[in-house]
Amino acid sequence: MFGKILVPLDGSEHSVKALITAIQIAKKFKGKLTLFHVFSITVTPIVVPEPTTLTPSGVPIVTPAEVSTMVEAAREAGKRILEDAEKIAKSEHAQVESLLREGSTVQEITRLAKEGNFDLVVMGVKGAGKLRELLLGSVSEGVMRHASCPVLIVK
Repeated sequence: MFGKILVPLDGSEHSVKALITAIQIAKKFKGKLTLFHVFSITVTPIVVPEPTTLTPSGVPIVTPAEVSTMVEAAREAGKRILEDAEKIAKSEHAQVESLLREGSTVQEITRLAKEGNFDLVVMGVKGAGKLRELLLGSVSEGVMRHASCPVLIVK
C-alpha cells in the first residue's frame, strides 16, 4: 500500500517528527523512504545608475560571486539535513535513499511525487521559516493541494 514514501525535509523539528512517522509507516508496509530536500536562493536584481555598495534604499548589492557562495551554502546545508535524516532512518533499519534539488519547494515536491509514482508524501505541518510558524506551512499546504498522491501532514 505504501511502498514508496516521499519525505520532504527542511531541518525543522516538524520535519524530523514527520521523518519518524514515515519510518514507522515504511517499516509496517515494508516500504522505501526517499528523503528529499529542496533549496533555493532568490535574488532580485536591482539596477543602479552608478557603482555603489548600497542601493538608494540602503539594501546591499549582491554580486554574482556572492550569489554562488549563497547557493553553495544552501546546497551544503541541504546535504547535512539529508545526511542527518538518513542516519536516523538507517538506525531504525528503514530502506532509504536521499535526493537534493534546487528550485521551488512545492513544485519540486509535487513533481517528484508524480514522476516517481510515490504512494505517500509525509511532511511536517510547518517549516523552518518564521513566517510559516504563524500558519499551516505554505509548503505543506501547497503540496497537499497539488500532490498526485495522499499527503500525511504531521503535527
